[in-house]
Amino acid sequence: MLALIVVAIMLGFPTAFTLMGLGIIFGFIAFQLQTPDRPFLQNPIFDLMVQRTYGVMTNDVLIAVPLFVFMGYIVERANIVDRLFHSVQLAMRHVPASLAVATIVTCAVFATATGIIGAVVTLMGLLALRPMLRAGYDVKLAAGSITAGGCLGILIPPSILLILYGATAGVSVVRLYAGAFFPGLMLAGLYVLYVMARALINPQLAPKLPEQAHVSTGQVLKMLTTSFLPLALLILGVLGSIIFGLATPTEAAALGALGGIILAVAYRQLTWERLKESVFLTARTSAMVCWLFVGSAIFSAAFALLGGQEIVERWVLSLDLTPTQFLILSQIIIFLLGWPLEWTEIIVIFMPIFIPLLQHFNIDPLFFGLLVALNLQTAFLSPPVAMAAFYLKGVAPAHVTLNQIFAGMMPFMAIQILAMVLLYLWPPIGLWLPSVIYR
Repeated sequence: MLALIVVAIMLGFPTAFTLMGLGIIFGFIAFQLQTPDRPFLQNPIFDLMVQRTYGVMTNDVLIAVPLFVFMGYIVERANIVDRLFHSVQLAMRHVPASLAVATIVTCAVFATATGIIGAVVTLMGLLALRPMLRAGYDVKLAAGSITAGGCLGILIPPSILLILYGATAGVSVVRLYAGAFFPGLMLAGLYVLYVMARALINPQLAPKLPEQAHVSTGQVLKMLTTSFLPLALLILGVLGSIIFGLATPTEAAALGALGGIILAVAYRQLTWERLKESVFLTARTSAMVCWLFVGSAIFSAAFALLGGQEIVERWVLSLDLTPTQFLILSQIIIFLLGWPLEWTEIIVIFMPIFIPLLQHFNIDPLFFGLLVALNLQTAFLSPPVAMAAFYLKGVAPAHVTLNQIFAGMMPFMAIQILAMVLLYLWPPIGLWLPSVIYR
């Protein structure tokens, strides 16, 4: 089953329906082997399919997905990000590699408004890549800054990944959001330090922009007030209400969606076409997520029915691993899976295999989820799939090659691995805030 699912996905079949189809086929065979005389339509796999589909439809946690996605699309179409990028870049004009640093900071801020990786990478590619190349920036450094910064939405709340992991693992999304806050800031900070260090060591990689010296501090503050402050208030309202227990993630997502509409109206960017497009894209993304959950539920049920879960557990337990060794093994497997598969597929297919083993090794599912979220950043940056590279290539000038983009992403992938090591060595980076707020 696992071999077929990987082969089918690599051949280009839709993941959700591949999961569903394989689950139904193998589940049908399993039930039929038990009672060979059973009529075709009375096979329990069909009842199981209906029950699992209904279970996804009634999952309250997933209601937050379309609302957060809608908030992201509305904010993206309100043209707030281009103003934010320009004002942040001017505010950091005296910092080494100011354009690259501004790109990462803008991506981190925008990630808190939307977890849609493709939208962030594409938009920042349009806004930041050509200015960096015109300023003489190294192509690899410019491409790496955009792709790595754009992927921060996987980890930084309100991350869709954390919602899906919470629904799969039975972990509170509120605690996951609180736990991911500081690791997300740490990763963004490591990116900024790396870019600045490269610029200090070799200034030719990121030349300074002398023509911006005439911009006054008052002008910069005014631009930041009109671009950063409204978005910051929206983010604080959404994340603050979740983390401090004033609203559930679903209620906060509804608040964020309303706030996104208000921002679009305030900036005079809300048109009927943009609203219709945002709703359509939200429906498409939400449908994909929910069908993935349906397919995963059917696939994992058939996998367990055939004894697959028991075989995996017996094999892992027979290795007589320590908790540390199990963590390292599981993260290596997830890291390798990130090369051919996307994070959604890894969460819905393989997390149900790992999660039952956590109790045996006395590992906190919250801590495991934060490590997985950091690890799955690599799924967007690791060839050959590396969707962030293809998003950027789609809007990059013709002379920027995929090989250059891939090469630019490699140092940032190493930084992600360093961030995982730091989180493992100092778990309070992720666990301190949830422990303080939710005693």
